[in-house]
Amino acid sequence: MVVTLRRRLAALSLRRRLGVRLRSALAAAVVVAIASLLAGGVLFITARSILLDNVNTAANDKAAQIAAALKAGTDLSTLLRPTARDRTVVQVLDGPGRVEAASDALAGETAISTLSPGPGQRIKEQRHLPGVHDEPFWIVAQGVSTPSGNRTVLVAESLDTVDDGAGAVIVALLLGLPILALTVGCATFLFVGRTLLPVEAMRRQAATITARNLHERLPVPATDDEIAALAATMNTMLDRIEASSAAQRRFVGDASHELRSPLATVQANADLLDAVDLPESAARSVGRIRTESTRMARLVEDLLLLARADNDQFRKRRQDVDLDDLVYTERERLAELHPRLSVRASFEPVRVVGDHDALLRVVRNLIDNSIRHARANVTISVGSRDGLAEIVIGNDGPPIPAGDRERIFDRFVRLDDSRSRADGGSGLGLSIARDIVSAHGGTLTVDELDQGAAMRIRLPLPAASELAVSS
Repeated sequence: MVVTLRRRLAALSLRRRLGVRLRSALAAAVVVAIASLLAGGVLFITARSILLDNVNTAANDKAAQIAAALKAGTDLSTLLRPTARDRTVVQVLDGPGRVEAASDALAGETAISTLSPGPGQRIKEQRHLPGVHDEPFWIVAQGVSTPSGNRTVLVAESLDTVDDGAGAVIVALLLGLPILALTVGCATFLFVGRTLLPVEAMRRQAATITARNLHERLPVPATDDEIAALAATMNTMLDRIEASSAAQRRFVGDASHELRSPLATVQANADLLDAVDLPESAARSVGRIRTESTRMARLVEDLLLLARADNDQFRKRRQDVDLDDLVYTERERLAELHPRLSVRASFEPVRVVGDHDALLRVVRNLIDNSIRHARANVTISVGSRDGLAEIVIGNDGPPIPAGDRERIFDRFVRLDDSRSRADGGSGLGLSIARDIVSAHGGTLTVDELDQGAAMRIRLPLPAASELAVSS
């Protein structure tokens, strides 16, 4: 059972490594090789049978001629002499089996066969002739009744032509089969590759389609075949996905806008009630209402921001953003709100082009996230490296497990649900930050520190011409 499972896994792994083109080429080569072997076997058997039949016919004709000559008493010297094209030898035996006449090649030799057919009978066998003729011969023995008594005519026809013909077929198979299989394999590889070109074009286009460019479609080949049908089906599916995504974004945006007014009303009434001298239990309830309404207001703002990110609106707002100034402002806010934390900061002048408010939201989200997990220290740095602007925000809190360093950027994901809910976190901050950074052509990743973790933002630096236009 275990061996079978291992074999299946090995076969599956091999199929994944080979690919469709190479598998098709190998399959075609193997099929052609097997078909060629079968056809070659049939050809070999058929050719050998035909050649043996020719040899047998020639030997029978020779034996019939000599038998007729013996009956008529004609001189046998001409018939005993082989022609230039054959290797036929003849012996004529008397009744006791002694050689009366023979071809020159058998002069002085004993009888080449012990066959002794009766008059009018014919017997055949295959055997090696002795002496220099130690090679396979087809022997036909025919009994003849003559005026001087019964005689036996032995005609031996060489099987060299049969062996040579069969050998030629085998050589042709050994030489031609690899060439044929290789040619078919290479041709299949090329033709399958050309056939799959539309599939590769579809794959490249599909790899570029994300939630922000669902309007893109796969190229449909001009041919009316299965690949074109697949492309059309995939485009239809993209139409449905785009419509569903647009409806979802509209719902999030509309619902968030509609929630703003009642939330503002709730907060205003909570402020009014807070100004009234209420009993202690009622005051606690008002405090909880204010806390939850504030949390819900932040959630609504986050949802609106996500809707903007999904609609790719951040690309439309292009302006110069001094990252060092932006981060410095947030660093001052951090120092005022959390004096217990030690903040180490380093700044280099760095300017990018993008949405100032959105990038400010990214930095604020990451700093707030770092504050929630920091024990005593928060580190902030701004600079440029390898042609990219970099912002690194870290803390000395617990490290992020390797398996969660991508999952934390999913929406509504909390690694510590109880703590996140207690501080009002919705699980959207890191997701919003990555969406905004991605909309600006950058990346947001997690760096592992000796103690704690850090978020690293990389944004492309603008070209000189882009800076001139934006200014």
